[in-house]
Amino acid sequence: MEDSVDRHLARWRGKAPFDERVEGIVTRMQSLVKHLTQAKEAALAQVGMQDFEFQTLHRLAAHDGMATPSELAAELLLSPAGMTGRLDTLEKSGLVRRVRSTEDRRRVDIELTPKGRDLWMDAMDILAVLEKSMVSALGPEDQKFLDDILKRLLLQVESHR
Repeated sequence: MEDSVDRHLARWRGKAPFDERVEGIVTRMQSLVKHLTQAKEAALAQVGMQDFEFQTLHRLAAHDGMATPSELAAELLLSPAGMTGRLDTLEKSGLVRRVRSTEDRRRVDIELTPKGRDLWMDAMDILAVLEKSMVSALGPEDQKFLDDILKRLLLQVESHR
C-alpha cells in the first residue's frame, strides 16, 4: 500500500540528492506530527480551548496546580511579557488565579482553578482517545518497538545540542 510519502519520494527521485530511506523516515515523522497537531487543535476546540491555553494549564497541572510565572515561562520558552499576557488571558477566563506568597509578598504564584483543572481534564480525556487511536494501527509489541526507536533518535538529537 502506498502512502503520501511514497508519492513524495517518487516525485523527487533523480531530481535531488537525498537518501530515500532517510527522506522517508523524516518526511513520515513530519507528516505524523502535522496530523497530530491538526487533530489536537480540533480536539481542544471541542472543549473551547486553544493550544496555548492547554500548554499552560498542562504545565501548571504538572506542578500540582501551582507554579511561579518564571517557572512557567522557562518551560514554555516564553518571555516574561509573553507569559504575563498569557496569564492575564487565562485569569480573565477563570482558569488560573494569581496568589501572593504568604512568606514573601513580592512573590506571586499562579494557581490552577477548579474550572481550569476541569477544562484541562476534559481536554486530556479527548486527547487520550485521539492519541490511542493514532497508534492503534500497531500492536503492543510494535508500539514498544517504535517507542524504543524514537527514544534512540531523540537521545541522539538531544545529545548534540
